[in-house]
Amino acid sequence: MTDAATPAPVAGKRIEFTPRALVLGCLLAVIFTAANTYLGLKVGLTFASAIPAAVISMALLRAFRTSTIWENMTVQTVASVGGAMSAIIFVLPGLVMVGWWREFPIWESIGICLLGGILGVTFSIPLRRALVVNSTLPYPEGVAAAEVLKVGSPGADQDASAVRENKAGLWVVIGASIVSAVYAWLAAARVFAGEASKFIKLPATLGGGATGMGLGMQFALLGAGHLIGLTVGLAQLFGLLVAWLIAVPIMTSPDYVAWTSGMGLESVAATVAAGASAEDLASLVWSREVRFMGAGVIGVAAVWTLLKLAGPLVGGLTSALAAQARRKAGVVMDITEQDIPISLVGIISVICLVGIAGLFTAVAQGAPALAGSAALLVIGGVAYVVLIGFCIGAICGYMAGLIGSSNSPVSGVGILAVVIASLLMLGVMALAGAPADPAFVAYALIVTAVVFAAAVIANDNLQDLKTGQLVAATPWRQQAALIVGVTAGAIVIPFVLNALNKAFGFEGGPAGIASEPLAAPQATLISALARGVIGGDLRWDLIGIGALIGVAVIILDAVLRGATKDRIKLPPLAVGIGFYLPAAVTMMLVVGAVAGWIYEKGIARTGFAAVGRRMGVLMASGLIVGESLFGVLNAGIIGATENEAPFAIFGLGEGWPAMLIGLVVFVVLTMGLYGWVRRQSAKI
Repeated sequence: MTDAATPAPVAGKRIEFTPRALVLGCLLAVIFTAANTYLGLKVGLTFASAIPAAVISMALLRAFRTSTIWENMTVQTVASVGGAMSAIIFVLPGLVMVGWWREFPIWESIGICLLGGILGVTFSIPLRRALVVNSTLPYPEGVAAAEVLKVGSPGADQDASAVRENKAGLWVVIGASIVSAVYAWLAAARVFAGEASKFIKLPATLGGGATGMGLGMQFALLGAGHLIGLTVGLAQLFGLLVAWLIAVPIMTSPDYVAWTSGMGLESVAATVAAGASAEDLASLVWSREVRFMGAGVIGVAAVWTLLKLAGPLVGGLTSALAAQARRKAGVVMDITEQDIPISLVGIISVICLVGIAGLFTAVAQGAPALAGSAALLVIGGVAYVVLIGFCIGAICGYMAGLIGSSNSPVSGVGILAVVIASLLMLGVMALAGAPADPAFVAYALIVTAVVFAAAVIANDNLQDLKTGQLVAATPWRQQAALIVGVTAGAIVIPFVLNALNKAFGFEGGPAGIASEPLAAPQATLISALARGVIGGDLRWDLIGIGALIGVAVIILDAVLRGATKDRIKLPPLAVGIGFYLPAAVTMMLVVGAVAGWIYEKGIARTGFAAVGRRMGVLMASGLIVGESLFGVLNAGIIGATENEAPFAIFGLGEGWPAMLIGLVVFVVLTMGLYGWVRRQSAKI
């Protein structure tokens, strides 16, 4: 094998940014965007698609004798950023939930994604040197993707084992996708239940409240848990236990209800009908109160991250300006150091901002409540996108380097962004003497959506640029490929969202055909925050308690890192995520993290450990893709037939027997998959 930073040279011109790479990348971007959109709306998580995209690219482009590692890098870049764009669904469904949209308008939705996404590319270019080249951040997914490319790409001095690994990796992705999709179909066919849960009311000696726990038997969650790793998984478990074993029991207890009543506050538990089930009581308190505490944890963690980033941010801008000065002076830079020139970055950014200003103007002038303050709203909105968008993009990029794109806190910092945007709306309302109006909520969400689009692309961009650095790709070509990927993802998103909205609907929004709406946890929380701030009824006390918990977690994390020399960590953002994701989702993520850790420990001392780890990542990605694509297909069939359960042909998926059967099948398939992947790895 050649050195990581200097792949084997290719005779003739460098084959990198080719039409076939762009076409294949766009096709994969559409697939991964659809899968990620469904996964994000169902469970509140998206996954990084760089590695499966690289494997598929290498398998298909192998048919061309001129294919190179850099061409595969282009495919991966286009495909991964298209998938990353799907994280915009953490905000956009909020506009349906608040009643501003009934469905997702195609051109307006594309405009939000496209303009914000391209701005995310330009925002992240000045950060490349600070956060990628001159940084010790591990970039776990970026490094893993580089390893996959170096092993499987033609022109990288491949031996027979590398060829076998590339072929086996493709079959692992396909096999895991099939298992995941078939299991999801069996659950949809009501052969068994797809989730097991138990809620109880506590005895008076323990406060008399309620609590519960669940386990979502979904292979997409198992795969996501494998990818996030043990440290993040256990931090999420910590947040889950604090939420469901401490906060929920306390806030559902009669003593707490009496205390809040005496303080002049209204407890959610007090609104629950007498004799309500433990599940109804605990779930309502968690969704309307405890999740806001999680928002406080995440907000504090996001601010803490920004403070730590001040130095690298300044360094990145300084380095970018210095590189531009050297280029103007005639210094010929190495191809691996050539970004899109900073002057062109500025021009592209201005064009995007003009388009964003036009979008904001159309929204403001189209609502009577906003029309009188249109100029202030547009100018303020554009300034907000520039300042907050850049800062949040930097935070997300840093966290992608620290813990990977799949677990980067884009949803957490989105919560921070919408709160700030909503507070600014209050200022506009005060200056204009305007009363609270749903149009201000919608405008805050649209501004936040643009900021969010920029943040998620910056988050993915830096991960891809790390991969490019390790395989000596050309940065400016990667950055151009990122723009192509943004375009592909932006075009497909509103069509998938409309299909899912028609079939299922979203929690808190208009009902879909199916009786169970998609949870869309981040969009639910973000829209609730916007309404609460602008309507003046937000529970700041709960967010404040969460902020205090966040401070405590930051201190505890620092103590643990110092005492164990970084062997034990407690990432505050992951703890906050454990608060606001549904318990059944978090528990399966933890199971996936533990299963992945056990698998990697089991192969650690074998001769195929490195291969086995890569195969494990491919299996996890396949699990996510299979179930998610089935979910999108299911939504399309529901919408076309107007039958909420078109696959429910058995009708057995109810009660504890169905839960136990589903659990047994899930465990057997999980053990079989890990065993199969281990055997495949050992053969290479």
